[in-house]
Amino acid sequence: MKASDLFVKALENEGVKYIFGIPGEENLDFLNSLKDSSIELILTRHEQGAGFMAATYGRLTGKTGVCLATLGSGATNLVTPAAYANLGAMPMMMITGQKPIKKSKQGRFQIVDIVHMMKPLTKYSKQIVHGNNIAFMVRDSFKIAENERPGAVHLELPEDIAKEEVEERLFTVHENRYPVADIKSIDLALKMLSEAKQPLILIGAGANRLRICTTLDELIDKSGIPFFTTQMGKGVLDERHSLCLGTAALSDHDYLHCAIERADLIVNIGHDVIEKPPFFMKKEQKVIHVNFLPSDVDETYSPQLDVVGDIASSISLLTEKLEPQEHWDFDYFKRIITETSQHIEKYFEDKRFPMLPQRVVKTIRDALESEDIVTLDNGIYKIWFARNYKCYAPNTLLLDNALA
Repeated sequence: MKASDLFVKALENEGVKYIFGIPGEENLDFLNSLKDSSIELILTRHEQGAGFMAATYGRLTGKTGVCLATLGSGATNLVTPAAYANLGAMPMMMITGQKPIKKSKQGRFQIVDIVHMMKPLTKYSKQIVHGNNIAFMVRDSFKIAENERPGAVHLELPEDIAKEEVEERLFTVHENRYPVADIKSIDLALKMLSEAKQPLILIGAGANRLRICTTLDELIDKSGIPFFTTQMGKGVLDERHSLCLGTAALSDHDYLHCAIERADLIVNIGHDVIEKPPFFMKKEQKVIHVNFLPSDVDETYSPQLDVVGDIASSISLLTEKLEPQEHWDFDYFKRIITETSQHIEKYFEDKRFPMLPQRVVKTIRDALESEDIVTLDNGIYKIWFARNYKCYAPNTLLLDNALA
């Protein structure tokens, strides 16, 4: 069979349903192979749009979104989406075309070293130099894209390689499984919680997984510990919850940050330093880092304990063994929740024109159902939505707090 046919079959094998992109001379063989496939090509006006669509597909589904571009400027237009997906932990595959690599009649015309250009922006960037390598390279790429921490991968398919005759061979797709955290780290976390007087739970973007949402709900309900979120962690739990403090928008004078200042222990679930810091650690403040990967220490973040492993399993173990403490004092946090709600709602029905941001956000929230999605570009209005828009379900407010 033809190499481009094998490439498409390998994508089908991975469960790909859509490819976002633009045709070009150097990817015509791939497009012809796609013609008889179950995969739907979504034609876009610009490669950058295709990249953002693929990244967002990955963010919403947890499955790798795929985008397609030709060589040269078509491929360079994927640079910003690559950075967006990689920093935001969104699984995405970029497929780009290239001139023939075995012989060329056009010299260096339109040739840019896309593979090396993409390496700093992706988890994996390779050129396919032989058609028989396609099956394992596709399997490897998807595994890398979806493994924690998720991100962007890139494969370059030269025109002459796409035409090669190859053997049909596909690799079995296995679900990624993560190890459970060391039981000693769980016990240490429980000890720190039992000794704390005013603990808080922080929910970051890495907690935006279906199994984690369920286990987090159980932890909050059993412990009674109030929680707040990062901007990309909004919606992991329903923000109408009585223990939800809101979203940290990095303003020291926010009501929420008064609560953060008062907390003597923060259980930080699914956050990493790629996202703009939701708080600056004080010397006397303790932090437990619960994530798939160890913490990256910098000036703003230096946890005293890492609980490393599958987040859902770690939370389940904590919930199972946790005993709420009589000396925990959440009165101040509950006062903050009440005062924050009153402050935010104060301008919801304000009639002045031009409309105040608070009223705009409230009007949009009222018009949408629980599962409806709001997407935001960058700008100060992003902070208004982070503070005032309550998410009722995961991934229903798509804002970026990593690249922009």
